[in-house]
Amino acid sequence: MAIIYPNEAGKTFDMEYYSNTHMPMAAGLLGESLKAMAIDKGLGGGAPESQAPHVAVGYFYFDTMSDFQNAMGPNRAQIKADVPNYTNIQPVIQISEVVVVE
Repeated sequence: MAIIYPNEAGKTFDMEYYSNTHMPMAAGLLGESLKAMAIDKGLGGGAPESQAPHVAVGYFYFDTMSDFQNAMGPNRAQIKADVPNYTNIQPVIQISEVVVVE
């Protein structure tokens, strides 16, 4: 699961709260089925000196879709309720399968 926060004019994002409070809280709620989590902090775009298209992208990794659904379902409201504590950005959610290229 990727939670993408677009970099929009007039919007705010508290990376310290997100990384030190929100993500650990969510991980605790999601339990043992959560295999890993990560955060991308947007630093820049593809062109030199350009703005990052996203302020941040958070990732939660699960083995299966059912593991994700079983963990997220009963905790979605509590996790979502914490969002205003760190941002006024409407996140974009994407569910993906990670394909490892060797």
